[in-house]
Parts: sequence; C-alpha cells; structure tokens
Amino acid sequence: MNQTIATMLGHRSIRQFTPQPISAEQRDMIVQAGLAASSSSLLQVVSVIRVTDNKKRSLLAEYAGGQAYVASAAEFLVFCVDYQRHMAINSNVQADFTELTLIGAVDAGIMAQNCLLAAESLGLGGVYIGGLRNNAQQVDELLNLPQGTAVLFGMCLGYPDQDPDVKPRLPPHVIVHENQYQALNMADIDVYDESMQHYYAHRSSNQKQATWSQQTTSKLSGESRPHMLPYLNSKGLTKR
Repeated sequence: MNQTIATMLGHRSIRQFTPQPISAEQRDMIVQAGLAASSSSLLQVVSVIRVTDNKKRSLLAEYAGGQAYVASAAEFLVFCVDYQRHMAINSNVQADFTELTLIGAVDAGIMAQNCLLAAESLGLGGVYIGGLRNNAQQVDELLNLPQGTAVLFGMCLGYPDQDPDVKPRLPPHVIVHENQYQALNMADIDVYDESMQHYYAHRSSNQKQATWSQQTTSKLSGESRPHMLPYLNSKGLTKR
C-alpha cells in the first residue's frame, strides 16, 4: 500500500479544528489539486467561493442547520455548479438541461474530493457540508450567485482537534457488481449493521444505538429538500 491509498483509507470527517490557520501555500496547493480533477468534456462548470467574512460564515453555519464548525474552521469553501461563464462567452448556451446539472454536480464532487484528499495529505482534515442546501436560496443570495450558478455543498478545512475512528463502510462485494446487477444478500447487511452498532457504541462522542439500515431507511422515507427543484429552476437549471 502506498501513502496515497493509506491517506484515502484513513479518511475521517473532522468537525473540530484548532485555531491554526492554513497557509497560503497550502491553500494554493489544495486548489491546484482540485483544478487538476477530471472534468466532463473539459467544460469546467464548477466555481468555488472561499468565504473569509466572519459574518457570512456565521450565517452559513446557521443556514446549514446550526453546524458551528462552518464558522470556526480555518477555511470554508462553497462549491457551485456554474454555467454563467459559458453563457457570458456565448448567449446561445442552453444550460437548462438536466444532464448539464448532473455534469456540474459530478464535476464538483470530483473536484472537491481532490481538494479534500490534498488537504488530508498535508495533515489537515475536513468535512462536507451538504446542509447548505437546507436553505439554498438564502445561501445563494448571501454569496450573490448569478443566473446559471447554484450552490451544491460546502467544505470545512483545518487542522484537526479530534481523532475519530474510521467509520465502517459497506463491504466491496455489496457495492461492486460484475457484468450485471447482483441481488442483495440481506445477511451482508446484517453483518454491516452489527459493525456499525459496535462503532457507534464505542466512539467517544455522539453514541447511537440505531443500525445503518434503520438510519438510512428513516432518512429515505420522507421528503428530501423538495425546495431544491424550484431553486434550480429559478437559476435557469434542470428545466428539461
């Protein structure tokens, strides 16, 4: 195993950070690593907003559901799907196809993961903040996003002030199928649920008793940010 793979396998979400700032050199390397990520047809339909204003940080923490580390992390980045550049280059650009929003979301995820992996390789930690979509319109207005541009998620970065265990994942044979989709073996889920219960029972904070199956089915049994479609439509995206 090389150091890159070891860094990947050691990923933990970090939500507590020391006051130590990230240097400009480190930040530049993280951004360059993100820019080096794959981009569909080299469209490069992602914009990243670095939020340094303390008042805006506090508001974003509130909009994200009271996640205080949004305000306290050394850096906070907001990843956006962005077709404004392309529309400015040529007014014939039609950015309202659903496929183009999907491309933007995929590209943003790839770019962000490059940024996070680069940060972790430098001894930093971070966590994704999908909670920005709880109040996407307010975030949009706070960051003055133009038409054709929409908020996707945020990312906290900084020096870790905690050392959580690596959270168990579903085993590869459940995720990776060969030649065709394979039927789920519920015995595999039972084993995984047991490993997650053990993880939650023994971690130092936020201990839980629910299994992975219970948590995920509960989350997927109700509405999931139904305001996102009209929000994206209002930005000229995902209309057809």
